Amino acid sequence: MVANAATLGRSGVHDFILIRASALILTAYSLFMVGFLVLTPELTYVKWAELFSCLSVKVFTLISLFALLVHAWIGLWQVLTDYVKPTCVRIGLQFLLNIAALAYVATGIFVLWGV
Repeated sequence: MVANAATLGRSGVHDFILIRASALILTAYSLFMVGFLVLTPELTYVKWAELFSCLSVKVFTLISLFALLVHAWIGLWQVLTDYVKPTCVRIGLQFLLNIAALAYVATGIFVLWGV
């Protein structure tokens, strides 16, 4: 069996489980945020800051950021492997897009814990 460093999982089943678990986390976080926005009649900076000053919301957001990274990493690998056939182009795109995903997560962590 050939080891592929581009995937997070050890096998296709592991990648399948990771992507489904990350999708569930992202769905739960999306529903939480939509619920907050719907139940808050006048959204102000103070209410938004109060929400993100709560440790449980920070932890949930951090878990969601990592779930987004896992989901994007595996999804990008799958899409690029299927649709971009030249190896050099695929590796270059995968590198750039994964660096962008890591930068988004790093920025999210910096913003989240800087509140």
